[in-house]
Amino acid sequence: MGRIQLCFVWHMHQPFYKDLVSGEYKLPWTRMHALKDYYGMVKVLEDFPSVHQTFNLVPSMMVQIEEYASGKAQDAFLRAALKPAEQLSEAEQSFILQYFFQANVARMIYRYPRYGELYNLWQSAGTNVAKVRQSFGAQGFRDLQVLSQLAWFDEEFLVKDADIRGLVAKGREYSMEDQQILGRKQTEVMGKVLPVYSEFAAKGQIEVSTTPFYHPILPLLCDSNIAEISHPYVSLPSRFRYPNDARDQLQRSREYMQQKLGSPAVGLWPSEGSVSDEVFHLAAESGFRWVATDNGVLGRTLHHGADANLTYRPYLWSQGGHEMHVVFRDHYLSDLIGFVYARMGAAEAANHFLDRIRENCHGILAGGRDALVPIILDGENAWEYYEESGRPFLRELYRRIADDPRMSALTVSEALTKVEPHKIDHIFPGSWINANFDVWIGAEEDNRAWEYLLRARQAYDKFMNSPDAASVPEDRKLLAYEELLIAEGSDWCWWYGPEHDSANRPEFDQLFRDHLANVYLALRLSPPEELSRPILRVTVNEFHQAPSGPILPTIDGEVTSYFEWLGAGIYRVNGRSGAMHGQRYFVSEMHYGSDGHNLFLRLDFVENSISTLEGTELRINVKTAETSHSFTTALTQKQEGLESAQGKICELRLPLAAMGIPAGHSVQFQISLWQGGLPMDALPPQGWIEFSTAEPADWAI
Repeated sequence: MGRIQLCFVWHMHQPFYKDLVSGEYKLPWTRMHALKDYYGMVKVLEDFPSVHQTFNLVPSMMVQIEEYASGKAQDAFLRAALKPAEQLSEAEQSFILQYFFQANVARMIYRYPRYGELYNLWQSAGTNVAKVRQSFGAQGFRDLQVLSQLAWFDEEFLVKDADIRGLVAKGREYSMEDQQILGRKQTEVMGKVLPVYSEFAAKGQIEVSTTPFYHPILPLLCDSNIAEISHPYVSLPSRFRYPNDARDQLQRSREYMQQKLGSPAVGLWPSEGSVSDEVFHLAAESGFRWVATDNGVLGRTLHHGADANLTYRPYLWSQGGHEMHVVFRDHYLSDLIGFVYARMGAAEAANHFLDRIRENCHGILAGGRDALVPIILDGENAWEYYEESGRPFLRELYRRIADDPRMSALTVSEALTKVEPHKIDHIFPGSWINANFDVWIGAEEDNRAWEYLLRARQAYDKFMNSPDAASVPEDRKLLAYEELLIAEGSDWCWWYGPEHDSANRPEFDQLFRDHLANVYLALRLSPPEELSRPILRVTVNEFHQAPSGPILPTIDGEVTSYFEWLGAGIYRVNGRSGAMHGQRYFVSEMHYGSDGHNLFLRLDFVENSISTLEGTELRINVKTAETSHSFTTALTQKQEGLESAQGKICELRLPLAAMGIPAGHSVQFQISLWQGGLPMDALPPQGWIEFSTAEPADWAI
């Protein structure tokens, strides 16, 4: 009779939330999960020394953890949590209400009675900021500031750290001193994360594998057209083919792991389990010895359903002089942990899981062969759905594994020495999701993101091969390349397309476009105007009134007369508070119209924003079916081809004849405002405004 060699691989990953130019972390999730999961998932093994596991760490996540641990990270969410409640502005209060309830309601919010009370108040007010502000008061906001952070602390600290335990016991009526304690403790916990992996790896209880540095979908970097193999006739963007970028992402990852943990990782979980023959060649050349992916990929490789007999064994891929050991995750059992067992009792779930494994392995063991059972899944996101962050379940599971004489929990490298591999000469290109790449390419939003990435990549290459490259300092060229590698990460396209939804999708969209804009800025190039507009096909709450008559305003930056803009079209976007924190909006309303010979535009600014307009650049695009024109001007300067004035409002006149547009012709236009080379506002957020400059009877939108 053989044995069950059980291989857990916990994948620890967060996107790169930092804007390298501003230095600001645009979302807090690396910090939050480092408080709750990354440390405790390893530390819990201390009580089960015979249970060995593999942890897959993504370098882009580790870089962020290091910066938080050093206290250097700039995080608007943490600043808001630690600011004295009495000093919060209305905007900061709104921000806190918008973001500080983003936690699992049943397991995290209601676990703390006061947090639950505040959440109920927020919900009963219809999430209306004005209504809830008065009922909260300063104390309510402070309690929310503290509890929204406390809820993310690992069970290890909730039980064993006296300061954290005291904050939990206090429950409400928190003080400014409590806020300060919470801030110190967060930095302290962040500093414990990476050392615990080094500690457990040094004593051999865990193996640390890794992923390409910024978590890209490697097969698509190598050749985006490969997506058509797993999904014939899928709609694809222009071909992206940069295998050297894929190689760099792999090599950087190994070098970083060597630097931080003392040894280069030999195991690879390619981002989202995405594999291809070309990726295996690159991984082998980079020094990796084993790769893990999904048994859905195995099924398509072997043209056979990937049952337990096929899944529960290692494989040796060999092609063109390269070799790679491959293990294929049990998709079904891994998903039970990720999505099902949170709704069961800890003992019941652990029993069910191990019973299924024993049942699956019965025939293999009876034949005298060991069964290598790979269980590979996200090591962080599932636990917020579990009681006490899943620790009761994991303890029950690990205890039962340790007590079973026919079962061993091993690292992947350990297990590969126990079971003879089956040879394969190719791998089907796909990911852990449906053995294809549809989540990241093929949908309209995905393809637009790839087009923008390709244009930025090509702009970088063109610049680096031009005489202008000598005029840009080396550090700026390195920054541009780093931003490209970040933009190649898989997380941006995870949120594009129809598959996934999140309250933070607009933030991911903005951050992706900011990374691309930073490529151009680092090279002292002007970012393309397209980056000012969301890729997301978001629904905007807009008011749009078509022009009703000709206008002839005085271009002086003032509302000279009520009648000068009477008859103009009006466009405004309401409810803009839902956009990403830190993004400043300038325009509250736009008026537009014509006298048959000119296009007139008027921009009304958000209250108190005029003082921030210095250095702001206005870009205007105008097109017809036959021609197109673009204008770029500082708001406070004149430019040939247009007349403008900026005072309390901004007024502009663009002569149609100067653009080669006949009088009375239909035109389309859009505007955007830029500061420091980054897009800050765009009207309309998507598409164009179209109207006719003809007599009123013929006008249409």
